[in-house]
Amino acid sequence: MSTAEADVDIFDPPRFSLGARVRAVRQIRNDGTFPGRAVGEVLVCRGEEGYVRDIGSFLQRHWVYAVDFIDRRAVVGMRGREIAAAADERP
Repeated sequence: MSTAEADVDIFDPPRFSLGARVRAVRQIRNDGTFPGRAVGEVLVCRGEEGYVRDIGSFLQRHWVYAVDFIDRRAVVGMRGREIAAAADERP
């Protein structure tokens, strides 16, 4: 597999299923794509938990998980490397 192919995660099935409880493994800030929030504003803090609400793809290369962070009242699109199963050991 070439380096370019290694960066494509949609060759494999999604890591998380609909309804899965997940937690953020890093802080997520608005990059300008989240409406109604300032660019740079924190959307999700590391360790916060949510539920996978939808699964889509970005540029036919990456799985994107719409995670519903209920306490924040926000549904945030996140890559698989930005979330982990909530049952995993805490960060």
